[in-house]
Amino acid sequence: MIFTESPKTIRVMFTPFRDGLQSSFGGKVRLNDILPAMKLSAELGIRHFEFGGGARYQAPYFYLGEDPFEDMKAMREAVGPDVDLQILTRSVSGVTLTTQSIEGLELQAKLMKKYGTTWDRNFDYMNDVENLIKTGKPIVEAGMHHQVCIALMGLPFHSDKVHTAEFYINIGKRLLDSGIRIDSICMKDASGTTDPKTCYETAKGLRKIMPPEMPLWQHTHDTASMAVACYMAGIEGGVDGIDLSVRPMASGTVQPDVRSMEHALKGTGYSLDIDGKKMSQIENMLNDLMKDYSFNPTTTTADARVVGFPMPGGAIGPNVHMMVKAGILHKYDDVLAEFPVVVEAGGAWTSVTPGSQQYWLQAFNNVMYGRWEKIEAGYGRAVLGYFGKTPLPSDPNVVKIASEQLGQPVFKGDPLEAAPKNIEPAKKALEERNLPVNDKNIFLVMASMVPGKKMEINEGIRLLTGKPKIDIPLKKKEEPKTAAPVAAPATAGAAITGPTTSRCIVQEGANTRTFTVTIEPSTSAATTPAAAAPVSAAPVGGTSVFSTFAGSVEVVDIKVKQGDKVTKGAIVATVEAMKANHDIKAKCDGTVTGIHVKIGDEIDSTKPIITIS
Repeated sequence: MIFTESPKTIRVMFTPFRDGLQSSFGGKVRLNDILPAMKLSAELGIRHFEFGGGARYQAPYFYLGEDPFEDMKAMREAVGPDVDLQILTRSVSGVTLTTQSIEGLELQAKLMKKYGTTWDRNFDYMNDVENLIKTGKPIVEAGMHHQVCIALMGLPFHSDKVHTAEFYINIGKRLLDSGIRIDSICMKDASGTTDPKTCYETAKGLRKIMPPEMPLWQHTHDTASMAVACYMAGIEGGVDGIDLSVRPMASGTVQPDVRSMEHALKGTGYSLDIDGKKMSQIENMLNDLMKDYSFNPTTTTADARVVGFPMPGGAIGPNVHMMVKAGILHKYDDVLAEFPVVVEAGGAWTSVTPGSQQYWLQAFNNVMYGRWEKIEAGYGRAVLGYFGKTPLPSDPNVVKIASEQLGQPVFKGDPLEAAPKNIEPAKKALEERNLPVNDKNIFLVMASMVPGKKMEINEGIRLLTGKPKIDIPLKKKEEPKTAAPVAAPATAGAAITGPTTSRCIVQEGANTRTFTVTIEPSTSAATTPAAAAPVSAAPVGGTSVFSTFAGSVEVVDIKVKQGDKVTKGAIVATVEAMKANHDIKAKCDGTVTGIHVKIGDEIDSTKPIITIS
């Protein structure tokens, strides 16, 4: 039983305003829907918050139309100057999902410090020590508290070589021997799948080799209902600080509620530096502020299956929301079942971003297209070595397939050297659009750049030109039960020029039925397109090509133009779903006689993309 004769206070970092948002909603929560609760938390005595980085850097401007740096500035103003505010960064990826140059990471550190950050928790999903050393330097130079992570994970297959206490302690020793300034070490288990015994042994071993004044932190998620047990084990082993949250964003895929942990420590001699009795005030305010948000049971309910598919809470939330949006949530169980296969074949890197997304998307591709038939770009680059050295050797057959499909060789060099130098291209994109060229704008554009992604759908450019994509997980408002309206006659300016598909809702007493209706114009109407139509109309009799996803996806590329000859199976467009690109192929031979969408459009399987005649 955990017990100490000498009372010890365990420090708490409060996570509802970063990890809580990410694990519950993929970070897609508007600032004004949380800021009053954050201010109240500071007034109630909480002195250490997580407030940025991770998905909470990208989500504000990818999905909410908000500037993440201005959000951070507002949070700093809300809590005052004396509170510690912490971000989460991803080693060679920084706050992005791709590798960044060292110059980009230096700019990132400078901006994070400027907009209120005092602590930077930096992890490497490969546990590549060289990556952690090199990416830690900009954090130190910017004047932030440098918390380096050892990434933990329970394997979905047996290995006595990696993800053991000995493996983690050795990483800690190499970091401490490197000479870089380390202010604290964090045992970071993003999936909540490490067993309590390993947590205890790792903490005990690290504590022996760490300077006595250096804090040892522990982070986990309650996805498998093991978080309190793991924290108890870590505290017994010598952990000084832990991460906790509060309802409605606690437990499930998030961290445990402060009150659960406080209760677990009763009579042990350990206590928290947060008063659990004050949590109800914060909870009540959050419940009121977020009453319009739709909490998905998949992210709020514990799921013991996670020990077999070690996905972090911060990735389960976004992926579930993306699957719902794309209309493919029924594939969720199939993707989970494929997870152990991609973990072992990849080389057992830790399932924390971007590694978790790489695992997830490759498992998703295996389910959708057949095992290894489509290598996800991030997963492929990971097995080829572009993110660092994998803990175990990757499957040689998968490495070969990845190299062939991506057209890239195996890489054994420095990932930072191989990363694209995106600062100058970002500057150029701003100049071409007459947008202000400053450090913040450069970074907003640079951090959204992905190989092959067109600049017109770059989220930084979209934000700065006032055209952000808005995607907020709000509850659907119930529509009034009225008879279906009769369509008004088409005016001259809105003539129907091609097959138009719509939905019709019919109310019969207590029963509601939904029909899909396609209206085809007369020949004369079809030959008279609207004057300012942004896309062409579909001629009667052509074969329309649709998205393969039932739900909403974004068009990210159109590979053909009107008049092009195409053959069956040719790629005619690309859509983005699950943060990955998926090709749309022609269903027949013929000529492209209509293009009905443009890049950046949101479509579903009822909206034709092109027509072939």
